[in-house]
Amino acid sequence: MKLNTIQASSGSRKERRRVGCGIGSGHGKTAGRGHKGQKSRSGGKVMRGFEGGQMPLIRRLPKRGFTPLSRKEYQLVNLEQLANFEANSVVDAAALYAAGFTRNAVDPIKLLASGDISVNLQIHVSAVSKTAISKVEAVGGSVNLAEA
Repeated sequence: MKLNTIQASSGSRKERRRVGCGIGSGHGKTAGRGHKGQKSRSGGKVMRGFEGGQMPLIRRLPKRGFTPLSRKEYQLVNLEQLANFEANSVVDAAALYAAGFTRNAVDPIKLLASGDISVNLQIHVSAVSKTAISKVEAVGGSVNLAEA
């Protein structure tokens, strides 16, 4: 096979429709746009969600709730997930991400007290529950709060 002999397979490439080239072409006169109206004009577009003057659905539905802009989204990690780490190891955002417990190593992480822990670890997270602190310190570990 040579580059100058390559051809597209039949039916894969379609010629463009040539509109406005006379009545005999089948696409003359109105060029497939129908008669009159906004969409037949040049530059005649209808905005997204427009329903012909009827009140659009997006405006008919009630507005619900409120999302504050200053809300902090934490990635949650439970104590039972930390059981796989070796004793005396440092558990930080990078280690949790490498282990697959967080979505990324950038967003703040909160440690929750669900489950038990049996190895002492040095944990670096952005936030932690009081119960989680007491469980970690009971087995000889420590929790350090990093800047969120």
